Amino acid sequence: MRKHIKVLQKYADRIWYPPLIGMLAALDNFVIIIPNDGILISSSMLTPRRWFALALNVAIGSTVGAIILAAFVETQGLEWILEMYPGINETKSWVWTADFFEKYGNRALIISRFLPYIRTFAPILAGISKMNYPKYIFLNVAGAALWVGSLVGGGYYFGVQFPWIINYVHYVILFFLAITTFTVIKGYLNIKKS
Repeated sequence: MRKHIKVLQKYADRIWYPPLIGMLAALDNFVIIIPNDGILISSSMLTPRRWFALALNVAIGSTVGAIILAAFVETQGLEWILEMYPGINETKSWVWTADFFEKYGNRALIISRFLPYIRTFAPILAGISKMNYPKYIFLNVAGAALWVGSLVGGGYYFGVQFPWIINYVHYVILFFLAITTFTVIKGYLNIKKS
């Protein structure tokens, strides 16, 4: 992981880096394995003076990707998703996201930004349910702003207040991944319990 952090440090101050991370955030709606949380935190720690450009690009990219995905699902239907990901609607993550939507309603779009697996399936379920589009866009933008703001803000704070932490950024990433995983497991157990 240290090798990847060194590469990140090498390129994080380039002008093309925030738009690239924004495109990755858009792709995260279609591909489940992009670790945007860790990228956001570590990037804002490595280049705290460029936190706004990073936050803006990721918020826009993530929002646009989610809107595109929901629009495709709304027009093409579930069959389109099942062609790309056969059997995805039978996975635990899918069922968990559907339960999450049922329990929290529209707030699920905002909350889901902080939960990686649910974040991926939320636009799909919004598209399938043919959610009111202006409301969907508003909730999507609000969720992206809160999610990106908290992660980039946290990374900025740690990068400025504790500059030595950059040498241990891989532990910070693992810490945030552990918190996210714990939150997801706890939420799943709460849903299963009720």
